[in-house]
Amino acid sequence: MSAGGPEVAVRAEATLGEGPTWDPATGRLLWVDILGMRLHTYDPATGRRTVRTTEQHVGAAKPRAGGGLVLNLRDGVGLLDPDGGFRWLHHEPVPGRRANDAAVAPDGSLWAGAMRYDEAAGGGTLSRLTGDGTARTVLPDVTVSNGTGWSPDGRLMYYADTPTRRVDVFDHDSGRVANRRPLVEIEAGAGFPDGLTVDAEGCVWVALWDGGAVRRYTPAGVLDRVITLPTPRTTACAFGGTALTDLYITTARVGLESPDPLAGSLLVIPGAGQGVAQPAFSG
Repeated sequence: MSAGGPEVAVRAEATLGEGPTWDPATGRLLWVDILGMRLHTYDPATGRRTVRTTEQHVGAAKPRAGGGLVLNLRDGVGLLDPDGGFRWLHHEPVPGRRANDAAVAPDGSLWAGAMRYDEAAGGGTLSRLTGDGTARTVLPDVTVSNGTGWSPDGRLMYYADTPTRRVDVFDHDSGRVANRRPLVEIEAGAGFPDGLTVDAEGCVWVALWDGGAVRRYTPAGVLDRVITLPTPRTTACAFGGTALTDLYITTARVGLESPDPLAGSLLVIPGAGQGVAQPAFSG
């Protein structure tokens, strides 16, 4: 499959764009502006966009099996119903802490990350939530909980605690993880691992914060592709489009002294690879 260079899918000025997610039920891409408290949708077939303001900082939005969305919010995880109504699934406010990236596992559970606003070491967590609202902390004492994804067979889980500069891999079975070990370590000066996605070949695509790039690593941790982007604060990536072959990439403006014109926009690489359909949250 031959891919071209990055294109602008949605020109925006998101403070902290994050969490691109393809919703096959609606044919739209979801993404959020965490600090801007906005939930975005984009329909690549028509170009139609929507923007909804959230009441809190929103780390991620994922489709639900019965319709609507699950939101990873500052004070916990909430459900947005198809009619627009909102209710808390798990409400657990912690002063000084907010939601960050989240992902849905093969069994339909939500793995929701949290971090401190001051990014204090060990102040974040990664928790697993089931459809009935039961929550369990999977990883305590992380700092900036970010990209989470699973191998196509569900037996491996990949995870990035950004300041470690590593993407780690775990053995995964029935919602439990074990045997944590590094898959890759990003060299100094190349940026920090942020959001990630896994393709149909089991390769891991990682967005590099302050690296202005997305990298693809094989399941053995071998770097086999680098996509250079026109803005430095690359935050996350996901496959979308009806054939799941287009790689969508979110970016941020926060902290840039002189943001470039594309900082905060949603980018796309048409025909970048072959993605895997993502499960909807079971709640």
